[in-house]
Amino acid sequence: MRSKTLTGLDIHGYFIIMANRFSDILFQLVHSLEKAEKRHFKLYIKRSSGKEDLKIVKLFDALDKLTEYDEKLLLKKLPGIEKPQLSNLKTHLYKEVLASLRLLKSTDSIDLQLNEQFDYAHILYKKGLFLQSLKILERAKETAKFHQKVNFLPHAIALEKRIEMLHITHSIQDRAEQLALEANEVSRHIDLVARLSNLALQMYGWYIKNGHSRNAKDEQDVKKFMKANLPADAGELTGFYERLYLYQAYTWYAFICQNFLMYYRYSQKWLDLFTEQPLMVRVETGHYVKGMHNLLNAHFDLRNFQKFEITLRQFEAFAQTDRVRQHDNFRIQAFIYITTAKINQHFMLGTFKEGLLLVPGIEEKLKEYELFIDAHRILVLNYKIATLYFGSGDYDTCIDYLQRIINDNVLMRNDLQCYSRLLHLMAHYELGNHELIEPLTKSVYRFMAKKETLTMVEKEMFVFLRNSFHVSRHTVKEELQNFLDKTKKFEKNRFETRAFAYLDIISWVESKVYKKTMGEIIHQKFLQTKKRHYGN
Repeated sequence: MRSKTLTGLDIHGYFIIMANRFSDILFQLVHSLEKAEKRHFKLYIKRSSGKEDLKIVKLFDALDKLTEYDEKLLLKKLPGIEKPQLSNLKTHLYKEVLASLRLLKSTDSIDLQLNEQFDYAHILYKKGLFLQSLKILERAKETAKFHQKVNFLPHAIALEKRIEMLHITHSIQDRAEQLALEANEVSRHIDLVARLSNLALQMYGWYIKNGHSRNAKDEQDVKKFMKANLPADAGELTGFYERLYLYQAYTWYAFICQNFLMYYRYSQKWLDLFTEQPLMVRVETGHYVKGMHNLLNAHFDLRNFQKFEITLRQFEAFAQTDRVRQHDNFRIQAFIYITTAKINQHFMLGTFKEGLLLVPGIEEKLKEYELFIDAHRILVLNYKIATLYFGSGDYDTCIDYLQRIINDNVLMRNDLQCYSRLLHLMAHYELGNHELIEPLTKSVYRFMAKKETLTMVEKEMFVFLRNSFHVSRHTVKEELQNFLDKTKKFEKNRFETRAFAYLDIISWVESKVYKKTMGEIIHQKFLQTKKRHYGN
């Protein structure tokens, strides 16, 4: 029997506490600041106001010291400020913190620099200094084109048009014709990028909601959608962003359909874009990091052990650069993806117990970054950690982590919800909780059938589990061998691979048949594959 459990009530209470803790947007913003950002804010306020005892500074300090948002406690820490005043004071502080961050971060962001130049041009226009305004706009446009920030150009061109239409500047002959042609070209380019980015986002959204395709209908629907939304000249595109979003759309399409070779090919094309244009690594760091993550996943799915190791080392080295370490979003993104890759590496090698050494550090970072990490990433990490514990034979702790997913009300990743319940059922089977197996089996079967996710492998699993407690120990071995023989037949069926992607059911059954640990079975397969592909 289990030695401990984390009940639905406990989990529900945990998420309510987390939600309340960060319920106030100003509290979130203040607690997202690093030491350097807090110091800059204080200097910014001192310079702009000339006063050190401003009420908003006191509010800032009070919020910074709170561990969770509590308005009554906050008012006690701010004598002389009544509740009606607090709302206006918070709004003022929010704006000032953002203004301080904008000033601090402007040198690190092309987008902020371009917007700043546009603001300057607009101010000069309002002052009647038209030629100065046009000069700034021209320089800003050159910067935008160099960094491929095409979305900035319509704003700049619109202001140029306004100046040329309302005032005779004599800046350049045939200016009107040039601006019209430029505006049309930019509009065409932006429309194409928008269509491709929409397609990539929609494909990703399908995966987040459903996971891998469940059957031929799913695959056909995704293929039909992809074909209907691809621009006719998609194969002839040359621009960075057009190709980036095109490769992303194909990457997600291949991943959904579990065409892992195609998934690898387009993940590599995604990263090759940055090799062709190294400047864009800094401009689009987030996309570069995401591309590394997908390439690692592709190597994992194809069991490209050597390439996986090389790519992981490259990713870890990039994560140590100032560009990543000094940027909250990139640093957290890199942590999530590198952590996922390291766990996957233990899955490939069968080194489950060694993988558990990662868990305390992961939990510590999740607590540190809880304000920033989305629910989907937490679900995935909880499932992977649960699988580590399952492979290590610690079924009690495995169940604790699965309960976090099962009791979560986030409406995403139907596949994870299903396989968490199946792994939960398998953990109880391993613990010998006979009285739970029958009702759990019925419950999980109904849940998966309702979600239309049942594969033949899973149906065979339910048959085996239902029958296993009604036969003798000697017969169980025969049942296991029969189950193993049946599941191996589905190993090459592309609509059954979904089950093997989430749960290595074959290795689990083999561990029961051959009386070895699941880790030993997987590690033996790793050594055989390594020898076959790479020699001794």
